[in-house]
Amino acid sequence: MPLDKLDTQLILKDAKRELAQPQRRLFAKQLLTLGGLSLLTGCTLTDQASVNAMLRRISRFNDRVQSWLFDPAQLAPTYPESMITRPFPFNAYYDIDQVPDVDAASYTLHLSGLVKGQRAWRLDELRALPQTSQVTRLICVEGWSAIGKWGGVTFADFLRRADADTTARYVSFRCADDYSTSIDMPTALHPQTLLTLTYDGQVLPPKYGFPMKLRMPTKLGFKNPKHIVAIDVTNTFPGGYWEDQGYNWFAGS
Repeated sequence: MPLDKLDTQLILKDAKRELAQPQRRLFAKQLLTLGGLSLLTGCTLTDQASVNAMLRRISRFNDRVQSWLFDPAQLAPTYPESMITRPFPFNAYYDIDQVPDVDAASYTLHLSGLVKGQRAWRLDELRALPQTSQVTRLICVEGWSAIGKWGGVTFADFLRRADADTTARYVSFRCADDYSTSIDMPTALHPQTLLTLTYDGQVLPPKYGFPMKLRMPTKLGFKNPKHIVAIDVTNTFPGGYWEDQGYNWFAGS
């Protein structure tokens, strides 16, 4: 049924109110395009719940488009060390005094799901694996970016060493700070996706994710989990902390 002028104005007002909330900033940057607004104004949506539902449908469509466009061989830009942002900003859904205190001696990384080598990895075992480093830009959904130097294990190599099923659809992460997220397998296998153990040549500091952070320059910052304690390989969609609240799941940068 066609909308009259008043209905259209109400829909746009509802959408703008949703996007004014901090947790909707990703929609404003990636999801709510002019085409999305056209969809909103082409339906009888005049209440907040309906606008939320439509935004989520647009987000799922955006996920599909981004996955089609993603080139697993295309590298993100790298930078000279002279361009490293110092100090590199702290960012989390909590204050810096709430960073978890993870004990290196007792730390273990647990693997589950479609992984033949389902075992716990100690920190010294992870450090003994072949290491690489990159100087790349982290882009935050809040609008800022920073360049950092990250070192660690290429995630694709780690998954193969663990005999994970790399034809599975998703990899999910659970963290010591109760954070969670998940990524698509092509991103997991991207050559710049790292299980990072160091920052700027030093042991990864707690504020940046000790003992281990997943670093993906092809994804927005909130997709890069810190303090990882468990990894699951699965064909069941896992969601994540922010994704379950409406953030775009694919979230390519």
